[in-house]
Amino acid sequence: MKRIVFILCTLASAAFVNGCMVGPHYQRPATNAPAVYRGATAPEAGQVVSVQEMLTEQAKVTSLGDQKWAEVFREPALQQLIREALANNYDVKIAAQRVLEQQDQVGITRAQQFPTVNGGASYYALGLPSSLVKRLNSGGNSKSYAASTYFAGGFTLSAAWNLDFWGLYRRQTEAARAQLLATEWGRRMTISTVVENVATAYLQLRTLDAELEITRQTLEARKQSLQLTQTLEQGGSATLADVRQAEELLYTAAAAIPDFERQIEQEENSISILLGRNPGPIIRSASEMNWPQPEQLPAGIPSQLLERRPDIQQAEAELIAANADVGVAKAQLFPQLSLSGTGGTASSQLKGLVDGKNLYWYASGSLTQPIFDAGRLRNNLRLSEAQKQEEVLAYQRTIKQAFESVSDALIGLEKYREYREQEAKLTASAEDATRLARLRYNGGSTSYLEVLTNDTNYYSAQLNLAVAQEDEALSIVQLYSALGGGWQE
Repeated sequence: MKRIVFILCTLASAAFVNGCMVGPHYQRPATNAPAVYRGATAPEAGQVVSVQEMLTEQAKVTSLGDQKWAEVFREPALQQLIREALANNYDVKIAAQRVLEQQDQVGITRAQQFPTVNGGASYYALGLPSSLVKRLNSGGNSKSYAASTYFAGGFTLSAAWNLDFWGLYRRQTEAARAQLLATEWGRRMTISTVVENVATAYLQLRTLDAELEITRQTLEARKQSLQLTQTLEQGGSATLADVRQAEELLYTAAAAIPDFERQIEQEENSISILLGRNPGPIIRSASEMNWPQPEQLPAGIPSQLLERRPDIQQAEAELIAANADVGVAKAQLFPQLSLSGTGGTASSQLKGLVDGKNLYWYASGSLTQPIFDAGRLRNNLRLSEAQKQEEVLAYQRTIKQAFESVSDALIGLEKYREYREQEAKLTASAEDATRLARLRYNGGSTSYLEVLTNDTNYYSAQLNLAVAQEDEALSIVQLYSALGGGWQE
């Protein structure tokens, strides 16, 4: 047995010293990153700033994407929802389980680099009838049979090793580890997506609450207006047409309430599923949303996005795995060297099992070189190279899409802010126009049609302002997610 171990160790040492890893070593593909994001805040008018100075200033400021989600979403009710989602969301749990599965896969793949050793034991017993033993002894045989039970047994130890001279198994392990890294970045991407989805759904729920409250207030105001119009009509100062128009406004607001209530309950159900709950109500804060201001949202340098966004890191890890697979396919073209050995002890007597005279061993080695396989291995190599190029393109596409999403979010944040400001002015004007129209109608200077038109415009302006505020807040959520934030714990 010592000889077997010595031979295996000697050959293995030679393989590791002289062995190599065929196939390309990974190098990150060149990327054409923009100097600044389109839509980023420009210098003030009249200020001359070079691109290098802008980059230097941006590098000094921590990007919004580097901040933890609790630093960005500061409302306690929303923070509690996000914590519950990260603890109970099924997509997050599934992503974590996939990481554990890939860890085991790495262990399985890496085990191929090492020898396998198996041990065994055998036992044989033969029992003869005593009459047969007597007959054998009395038959004139020179050998005397003294017992009717015979024993034989032994122990065996076998070892086999496929030497990784060309790096076949090491490349497979490299690919498995890259897939593990990709799975981990996929888990972080899932966390980021869940944070974004919870924040988005919560904002939409708060907007629906605001729209429902606006509609209820409008309904109460229109009830009072209808009562006044009915009183005027009974006194002869208004017409039946004015009453019908006032009823039209009232019923329009009343019909909108159950629709908003439907949307609110359905949105609560969506959030409940994100939290891992059964459908049910969602507790939210009654205070104003505490959001960072647009001037407090630094985007950072575009090149930093390559290291922060989970989907980019995941795409690069998959590219590393594809690059290692090329080495695996290439190593299969070369000879494969394997060693095997068997040793043990055997004896017909129990005490003989530990006797050195009963030891035996056997060792062998084989070298296998593919000669003809109808082009299977060559085609497999070309397939691996083509798959690697596909992953290169996928990686580059992911980067471009990331730049696009950040730029879209920056542009959206700026334009939604301008839109919200104009909607606020429009709502204030519509409110005052409605007030003046009611005064003119009560004074008999105009028809109720003017009140109807201005009241309808004011109600629509209020709803539009609520949506504009939601869009501006959602653009902050989208910018944070586009910059690769949300997965930091």
